[in-house]
Parts: sequence; structure tokens; C-alpha cells
Amino acid sequence: MAYQPPLAEYLFVLDHVVGFAAVRASSAGAGLDAETAAAILTEAGRLAAEEIAPLNPVGDANPARMEAGRLHSSPGFAEGHRAIAAGGWIGMAARPESGGLGLPMALATPVNEMLSAACLALQLNIVLTQGQIEALEHHASPELAALVLPKLTSGLWSGTMNLTEPQAGSDVGALTSRAERNADGTYAVTGQKIYITWGDCEFVENVCHLVLARLPDGPAGTKGISLFLVPKFLIDADGRPGTRNRLSVVSLEHKMGLHGSPTAVMSYDGATGWLVGEPHRGMACMFTMMNNARLGVAAQGVGVAEAALQAALAHAANRHQGGRAIIAHPDVQRMLATMQAEVFTARAIVLACAVATDLAKGGDDPVWQARAALLTPIAKVFGTETGCKVADLCIQVHGGAGFIEATGVAQYLRDVRITAIYEGTNGIQGIDLSLRKMADGGVAAMSQIDEIAFAARAAKQFPALAAPIQDAAEALRVATLALLALDTDDRLAAASAYLAAFGTVLGAHFHLLAAEADPARAPLAAFAIMRLLPRHAALLAEVEPGAASLAAVFAGRGAL
Repeated sequence: MAYQPPLAEYLFVLDHVVGFAAVRASSAGAGLDAETAAAILTEAGRLAAEEIAPLNPVGDANPARMEAGRLHSSPGFAEGHRAIAAGGWIGMAARPESGGLGLPMALATPVNEMLSAACLALQLNIVLTQGQIEALEHHASPELAALVLPKLTSGLWSGTMNLTEPQAGSDVGALTSRAERNADGTYAVTGQKIYITWGDCEFVENVCHLVLARLPDGPAGTKGISLFLVPKFLIDADGRPGTRNRLSVVSLEHKMGLHGSPTAVMSYDGATGWLVGEPHRGMACMFTMMNNARLGVAAQGVGVAEAALQAALAHAANRHQGGRAIIAHPDVQRMLATMQAEVFTARAIVLACAVATDLAKGGDDPVWQARAALLTPIAKVFGTETGCKVADLCIQVHGGAGFIEATGVAQYLRDVRITAIYEGTNGIQGIDLSLRKMADGGVAAMSQIDEIAFAARAAKQFPALAAPIQDAAEALRVATLALLALDTDDRLAAASAYLAAFGTVLGAHFHLLAAEADPARAPLAAFAIMRLLPRHAALLAEVEPGAASLAAVFAGRGAL
């Protein structure tokens, strides 16, 4: 079955579940009315289904490759990128002064979801460029921004993110890349970076790398890191790419999936770069790109999950066993209902995060800023884990046919698996929620919990569905207070389970809102609330035991 963008679902969730009307009424809404928003999503959906989706199996079977130092992308990817760029979709959320459309993230996010569902390997090129655009809008000098941003938003150039080194993964502060100031005010950047997605690209005029490196006077750790824009080709005064910079692709990784997306080992040998932001403040600058990318990666997970769900539903309706289509078998129905419920939950959380991000723009509303910060790690985890879970269930629904590459569904799992790892592993997201996002004493978390409890109390049509959510919200409140009382190691031990519980309760809340707005959605909401919501209790039980219970497993083994 060919991928069909779920346009009606986006509009329903935006209008009835996550409060998109507030964005349209705000300065971030760009004067959009409901009809215009629907038209934008419709056109993006057409592009995704008709022009980009056919490239997905092509990229899988024909990986990007290096020959004689030159990258060769998968067949059709250049034309696909050109089509995305021509529609303005790369710069859709960028500022108009940067050459963008100025659309809210609440609309850009469904577009990215559709492109991810269609061909994740190609969409990765787009989402990284978008993240770099936002980082440069916030932190680049006016001169550098004017030189680079119009080329990125137009799709003439692409962008990458260079953090990881062989010895410095999640511990970014351990990096050894260095930069020294040149006489003309630029910097000479030297070092090696690994896992650089779309580290080279032959169908754009230039590739701009955002590279973390340390200046000679930079202190140890993350507080001594600076950020540099290092282009593949040096940029002349008119913004044109000129001579080749002193950087190269050492090799491309051979990967489990995402074969159409080249993942490079990059070498910088005194490459010319421009400082982005203040010296030694590179991590703060890079976090702008990372938070943008985390929301984008969350949408990637949901997009692949949607494609896998559609494939599973089509197969279950057409595959007969025991004299009937397997969609009539209770255990298959259980799997399909789980897939549908989890996709709805993940999409609603991701779009709620996008709405909060839009309402936080301008920097004058700390409540929405705190909500966006709180939801970002939850969205990243739920979006990507839903992608992995639903892709796995899609294979299970297909049975033996799912394990055979000819059906195409194995690619969903191979491609989406990395989303739970890159842009900060999902474990890191749990730590972010339980430590950094609780630095306010739990105010933002309690505000979200209060909203869940209030909506459950206000629900009139389905009291039997509202009651378990009230109880779950109270349990989450108690667990949050307990988490705040723990020391750092004990919070780290509880972090992933706490985030999973928070997202599970939040998902049930969104299902109830959907059922209240459209009673036809009550059966799916009931499934989510009665069958999936109870998992929060087991997850919250993990908050209490603490780090000692984990360390004890390895006591005496010399591993600690």
C-alpha cells in the first residue's frame, strides 16, 4: 500500500487536542487561517506521497557511496531534494528576513512528519539544514547570517551538525577538536568528527558544517567549547562558493539502515571557519539547533510509525488465515489497536510541543517557554520509541512476510531505530527531564499535571475514562515530588521510567480530549486508557528503588 498522508488527523489534533488556534491568533501564527493551514498541509502531503515516497526503497537498495573522493547520492535524491526546496519547505519555519516563509512549528512539524514517512533518509538532509538555520538566526553575526541564511533556506546549500568524536559521544566536553584565530578574523579548525549525517552532498552548491571545537584559552569541559561554521567551499564576499576548504570525508559508515543517508567521518585540517556566537559559548548555541532537531527527530519517529501502521492495516485487511482476514483475529486487533493508540499519543505530544514552541517565541512568556522545554525530551522519546515499536509490530502483523525484504516493511524498523539514539539518546532525554527540567523545583511539570487533572475533572461525556486519568495524574504528582527529593544518582536511575510514565499519562489525557471532541474516537481512547495507561503505575514504581539497586547488580564484577 502506498503511503497516504493523514491530513484529516493533523487538522483534528491541531484544532481539537493541542490548541493550535492560540498559535494562529499569536504573532507566531503568521496570520494563518484554518483554510490556509489546511491548504499548506495538503500540498506538502501531495509532494510527500507522489514525489518523495517512491524514493524510499530506491535509497535503501542503492546506498550513497564515495568514489574517488566524490559522493554519489542515491538515484532520484537530487530531484527529490530539488522538489522539496522548490516548494519552500526547507525554509518553511525560517524568518522571512532569512528567506523563509515564517510558518509556525505547529505546521512545519506535520510537514516534516510526512516527509519522514515518505523517505526518512532524504528528510534527514532537510531537518539538519532547518536546525542549522535556526541556530544561525539566533547566534550568527548579522554579516554571517546575511551571507549564509538565504542559501540555506532556498536549499542551494545544506547544513550539518558536528559534535561527536571517537572519544567524545554523549560526553561532548571530552572533544579534542581545536580552533585558532587567523589574522583575518576567521578561525583554523582542526580535528575529526564522526557520525556526521549528510556530511557531504553533491546536489547542493555548498555544505555548511557547524563544528564544535575548543579555542586555545577554552577551559576544560563543555563550558570551554566554541561553535564554528565551516563550509565545504570557502565563501567569497558576494556569498558564492569558491575554493575547496581544508576538510574532507574520510569514509562513509556501513549502517543497519538509512542507507540513502550518507553518514560521514569528517576530517578538518586547519579548515577555515567563522565563529558563531560568543567564544566558549558553543554548547549554548548548538543547543538551539539540537532542540530544533529533537522536535524534528520526534516527528521522524511518528512519520515512520504512520507509514508502518498504514502498511500493517492494509496487510491485515487483505491477508486471510483460518477462513477470514487476519484483521478479524483478536490478537491482530490488539496489535493494530496498540499501533493506532501509540501513534496518536506520540503525534499529539509532538504537536503539543510544537504549539508550545510557537507560543514561547518572542521570549516574553516564561510559562510557554517552560512548557516547550518540558515537552521536548518527552516528545523526542515518545516519537522515536513509537516509531521503533510500531515498525516492529508492523513486521509482526505481516508474519513471515515481514521478515522478507521484498515486502518493504523491514526497512521501517532498520531506518527508524537510530532515531532513539541520535540527537541525544533517549536515556539522555530522561536525564534532561529529571534533572535540568526539574531545576525550577518541578513548577513546569506540576503545571502540566494540573492541566491533565483539570481536563479529566471537566470531562462530562466519558466519566469512566476520565476517572483513571485523574488517578494517574495524582500518582504522577506524588512521584514527581518523590523524584525532586532524590539525590542526583537516584534521579538518574529513575529518569527513563519517570519520563515514560509522564508521557503515558499525557497520552491518555490527549486521548480523552479527542474523545470529548469526537465521540467516534471513544473506542480508541478507551483502549488507550484501559489497556495502556495502567503501565504508568509499573513505571512509577521504578522511581523509588534508587541507584543502589542498579549498582548492586554489578557489585564484585569490577565493572564499576
